[in-house]
Amino acid sequence: MRCPNCNSKDIGIIGVNQYYCWNCYIELTIEDNIVYLHEVELDGSLSSLNDIFPEEERKLERF
Repeated sequence: MRCPNCNSKDIGIIGVNQYYCWNCYIELTIEDNIVYLHEVELDGSLSSLNDIFPEEERKLERF
């Protein structure tokens, strides 16, 4: 899997279907083969970045 934001493969797992990009510091959640992106704010809250990427770009490809 690559980060949709920076295209890095430096992705770590933080929970069930939850990942973290160590390159651009974005949290990724996968539901129904769609990646949801969030930026971690200074206070620990999450801000959605889904409006930046169309849903078609956030769909996971099946091999």
